[in-house]
Amino acid sequence: MLISPAYAQDMSGIVAGAGQFLPIVLIFAVFYFLLIRPQQTAQKELKRKLSEIKRGDRVLTGGGIIGVVQKVKDGTNEVEVDLAPNVRVTVVRETITNVLAPPAAANDAKAKG
Repeated sequence: MLISPAYAQDMSGIVAGAGQFLPIVLIFAVFYFLLIRPQQTAQKELKRKLSEIKRGDRVLTGGGIIGVVQKVKDGTNEVEVDLAPNVRVTVVRETITNVLAPPAAANDAKAKG
């Protein structure tokens, strides 16, 4: 009659739309807590280790070479690494993928564990 059909509709369409959006939000939350957040913490830890490199640390480069730090050049991002007796290489700090524990510390950790 004089009442518009829009007033007669219920809210079921709006509730159904929110129900379809909820799984996408849950998937994003799972990805964040299982993938993104742990990766960010690992990156921060590696950045901290790289900033604290000092003489005598064993390092692993991106090419898979293990060496001992002999000199950290101040003001640059270069590090001199001793690969073997009388073999020194200058590497860029960002190419170091890991700072390894000294062999004595690694053996102590295995004995305690």
